[in-house]
Amino acid sequence: MAIIGLDHIQIAIPEGGEDKARAFYADLLGMHEVPKPDNLSPSGCWFERGGVDLHIGVDPDFVPARKAHPALLVDDLAGLRAKLEKAGIETSDDKPVEGYSRFFASDPFGNRIELMQRI
Repeated sequence: MAIIGLDHIQIAIPEGGEDKARAFYADLLGMHEVPKPDNLSPSGCWFERGGVDLHIGVDPDFVPARKAHPALLVDDLAGLRAKLEKAGIETSDDKPVEGYSRFFASDPFGNRIELMQRI
């Protein structure tokens, strides 16, 4: 028995935040919204792109994840950074990681998101 892969990442948002999540994850990051199964809660939303499945779940006791985070690989890190900053999203650098360029941003709810490009 062995772990063979990662199926999805889930992050939390506060109630009523789905439209802000769509604006960030779809409009700014370029992910595609996909339908959730009918038997799951109607709140929240799911996105995918490039083999990454990101599930956004509503948590009534929401607290932003300021340390734990998904790290998303992108193909144009500088272009994405410029797009985010133009939209008013703050970005920040951290210690270098060999083989990658990277920066951090926060989604509209304060969840930490790492964006990386292999170099």
